[in-house]
Amino acid sequence: MGKLLQIAFFSLLFTITAHAQSIEGLRKNIQQIMQNKDAVVGVAINGINHSDTLGVNADRRLPMQSVFKFPLAIVMLTEIDKGNFKLDQKIEITKRDLTPEIWSPIREKYPTGTTLTIKEILEYTITLSDNVGCDVLLKLLGGPQVVESYFAKKGFKDISIKINEKTMQSNWDKQFLNWSTPKEMNRILQTYYVNKNNLLSMPMYDFLWTTMKSTNTGLKQLKGQLPDQTVVAHKTGSSGTNKKTGITAALNDVGVVLLPSGEYFVISVFVTHSKENQETNERIISDIAKAAWDFFTGANQL
Repeated sequence: MGKLLQIAFFSLLFTITAHAQSIEGLRKNIQQIMQNKDAVVGVAINGINHSDTLGVNADRRLPMQSVFKFPLAIVMLTEIDKGNFKLDQKIEITKRDLTPEIWSPIREKYPTGTTLTIKEILEYTITLSDNVGCDVLLKLLGGPQVVESYFAKKGFKDISIKINEKTMQSNWDKQFLNWSTPKEMNRILQTYYVNKNNLLSMPMYDFLWTTMKSTNTGLKQLKGQLPDQTVVAHKTGSSGTNKKTGITAALNDVGVVLLPSGEYFVISVFVTHSKENQETNERIISDIAKAAWDFFTGANQL
């Protein structure tokens, strides 16, 4: 081996080794954040490079709650691309659709019913996590099983979507029927963000990610400790706390974080079976997101 080739080889080896050590440093940091927390936390993080991959409890099946509205939106936009629906198509929402006692800005604004476009319903469903809007979209598509089937056919096996929001919110135990692994959710996020095989047309792609960037829920979670003006395209999910057991079944946030360099990283954090309070659960997510941000920006050499 020539001298220059030897230098190049050992330089590459040093770079790979140093990177692996820094990834392990990030893992240790995340494990430290999780330490002494009475909760199960699942984490998946992916950068642009394959080596920038990290998972903690990433293969565990964890309840999604409203995170499933992100894959729901993908299926609706796919159906629009097929010509089965239109983004500006008007949909009547009757008083019967306005399920009481579930989170719904639509119901609050239109207590006797209304007519909205699919675009408006999607915006309510993603940015405000509207449960009535979600169930209206599921009904249009043919039910939760249609969404699950779509992803199964695309090769995403570690995601289950069995019930709508009305059923989920009326029975605590049934929320566990809608689950994903953090690893699989990251794979869905990255696949549809890259859009390599034109899974969505550009108009539908632009609409999806513009809407995800406008999410108004969970502002103390992934975005909580990131620099002001950081762009995060994300979807949250929350079960609330069971009054009898004091357990929070789900506080989740998943999404794509844009970096100052123009690159990005994908992150899914699921907090489940937690006996911690809301503030602590939110802080777990924001601490992990900040640790990932510092790693990818080099703000904190691990």
